[in-house]
Amino acid sequence: MVLDKLRAKLHIRNELLRAALAEFAGTFLLCLIGLSVVAQSVLPNGNKNEMIGVNIGFGIAIVFGVAISAKLSGGHINPAVSLAFLSVGQLKPVKFVLYVIAQFFGAFLGAAVTYVIYNDAIHAFDKDRTIVGAKATAGIFASYPAAHLSLCNGFLDQLIATAVFVFLIAHIVDKRNSYPTWLQPILVGTAFVGIGAAFGLNAGYPVNPARDFGPRLFTAIFYGGNVFTKWFWVPIVGPFVGGIVGIWLYYFFIGFHTPQDAEEKYVVLTGNQELKPLTGKDAEETA
Repeated sequence: MVLDKLRAKLHIRNELLRAALAEFAGTFLLCLIGLSVVAQSVLPNGNKNEMIGVNIGFGIAIVFGVAISAKLSGGHINPAVSLAFLSVGQLKPVKFVLYVIAQFFGAFLGAAVTYVIYNDAIHAFDKDRTIVGAKATAGIFASYPAAHLSLCNGFLDQLIATAVFVFLIAHIVDKRNSYPTWLQPILVGTAFVGIGAAFGLNAGYPVNPARDFGPRLFTAIFYGGNVFTKWFWVPIVGPFVGGIVGIWLYYFFIGFHTPQDAEEKYVVLTGNQELKPLTGKDAEETA
């Protein structure tokens, strides 16, 4: 396997260096997500935490979307995630193509049923089916950039948000980290709540090409071809690139250096003592 070969070559054997690298990555994520949450609280001019319900709702949707499909497919439900695992050799090309097709059709149908359920409410609020403006409802289904957002900044927004999300997914599903399988969908959904809380301001954090393009294609039926604005490619291409970046960053910073339980166990010693592997009787006592 590609990852096993790279791990053998790139695995850092110095315990202190591995620990420092992990602390760097963890603190980077802490500040990236935490400070972005603060930015979203300050920048919308008073609309603080307005999206928390959306963040939690989508997080719960991720939990159960992953849970119901995990045993049969791995629970990707996102073409960017599928491409990421394809890039590291954990998904075959044929499966990738089939997954992406299924994901886009699932997103299209999900949008259609939502439209049926809320058709009367949408008509009462937006009789003309507008795409932008105070009465626009197209944003229920697909992402549209905030007025301040450029295409370049929007692309970076989608790339970075997806990279962070996939980085966290790669950590959660990495067998070396020993998360129980029943817990993994909950952790992935929780990670997505964090992504929404940190990156929702610019464009609503689609970070999923199927989730954006499938519903956008559906809305073209009722809102017209103008739903395909100059923005529409950004939440497709940005997440694809971000997914690959995120999964490789995980392996280079963490995954290639994480010991399996059977390989090594470590204990943090106080004072001036170093991080040392446990062996023999000490290792058995901490098992």
